[in-house]
Amino acid sequence: MRKAYIAGNWKMNMTPSKGARFASELAKAAKEAGADVKMMVAPPFVTIPAVLEALKGTGIIVAAQNMNDHVSGAYTGEVSPEMLKDLGVETVILGHSERRSYYKESDEFINRKVLLAIEQGMDVVLCVGETLEEREGGKLEEVLTTQLTGDLKDVKPEDMKHITIAYEPVWAIGTGKTATPEDADSAHAFIRAKVAEMYSSDIAENLIIQYGGSVNASNVKALMAKENIDGALVGGASLSVEKFLPIITYDK
Repeated sequence: MRKAYIAGNWKMNMTPSKGARFASELAKAAKEAGADVKMMVAPPFVTIPAVLEALKGTGIIVAAQNMNDHVSGAYTGEVSPEMLKDLGVETVILGHSERRSYYKESDEFINRKVLLAIEQGMDVVLCVGETLEEREGGKLEEVLTTQLTGDLKDVKPEDMKHITIAYEPVWAIGTGKTATPEDADSAHAFIRAKVAEMYSSDIAENLIIQYGGSVNASNVKALMAKENIDGALVGGASLSVEKFLPIITYDK
């Protein structure tokens, strides 16, 4: 049985002081509401230490939104997995559509980061998804195949337990548009089938696949009711306790 995994990606929001206050409020609200899901928040790098302190003992995972593909070196402005681990961060989001789009991260580059994260003993939330142009051009499966095979190249079967996939249709991120639950589930089913083809049916069956794309209180129940949707990677709605709480308690 796959346990629901709800994650909040704060992107470039929340200063350390605001992030710590928000994290404390979220943890308290989640506990009072009886939230029974695997929970994660991903603050900006500078906010991570304050949030780690605020969430100590709560069971809520604190992840990084990105990392470099080297452990150390002359890479000005970058953050290494070794630095993250020293803070106590054991999970990282890689391949987010904004990294692919704005910063032109290739599948080859993302793959190097995935392999390094695994080597460093970290868990990875790997984001994949198509643009509106690609979807309308009938290239959904082609895009997902390219991303999955490229990003997971040389990842060993035994290391797939460290991988969570987040399917995020680029056209539904921050736009208010959402893939229908049926469309989302279909894409998730394709991802699961592709992973089964690449690895095994057991690995695919145990793989957690989150949906990311304007998830909110009004659509989360319908999305989570689908067979292949195991969680959510939430952007804007994760910046408000009032908006995020109904998502993490979707089954209440």
